[in-house]
Amino acid sequence: MLSLKLTVDKNNKLAEGVTAYGRGAFTEAFELFTELAVQGDGDAKAWLAAMYANGEGVSASMPTAVCFYRESAAAGNVQAQTNLGAMLAMGQGVERDVNEGIAWLTKAAEQNDMFAQFNLATLYSKGEDIPLDNERAAKWYRAAAEAGHYPSQARLGYFYVNGIGVTKDRVEGYLWLTLAAQHGVGTALNALEAIVPQMSMDEKRQGSARVEAWRSRTADVSRHARLRLF
Repeated sequence: MLSLKLTVDKNNKLAEGVTAYGRGAFTEAFELFTELAVQGDGDAKAWLAAMYANGEGVSASMPTAVCFYRESAAAGNVQAQTNLGAMLAMGQGVERDVNEGIAWLTKAAEQNDMFAQFNLATLYSKGEDIPLDNERAAKWYRAAAEAGHYPSQARLGYFYVNGIGVTKDRVEGYLWLTLAAQHGVGTALNALEAIVPQMSMDEKRQGSARVEAWRSRTADVSRHARLRLF
């Protein structure tokens, strides 16, 4: 999963390009970002990379996107670090290099980018071209889950239900699966339907209490409809 959320200070020239991009004036945006990129603006390079990746205002070119993401990532843009890491790990527009991809994803994940955390966890849980490491996967799924990333909540719940990389805990699994399911993650809902009949009444009470406690702490991301399975 690539991160496409690129933040911008509204009080500088970059905002002109972002505004143009937002209204679909891609050619204008491309010209503004290019002007800034030539001056060394790392954030403008991240926007250019996204435009090359999506073919907006310019012919699509994944290799060129990788080049701009690399320059932006080196300048410290976290979203560029995430996207560069993902593209390296997938071999998208560049020769596949999982280890370098992990290095960039880790850099972004340590700066709390939830997409980097999710991608990193997924790589460790698959163990393709790198050693399988479910404990690290669980660590990064939890980081993203606690930030409100719904797919990570579903994965973390699955890990707890099955004791993958963590101590098996159906109550904790119920918490994360419920949070993901309330946002429409179908796999989480299916997993809940399977696990609830196996839970004791005490486990169900504990699970409900944890869900309500979580919602009370994170009302901004937990305001959706309640999910009741029993």
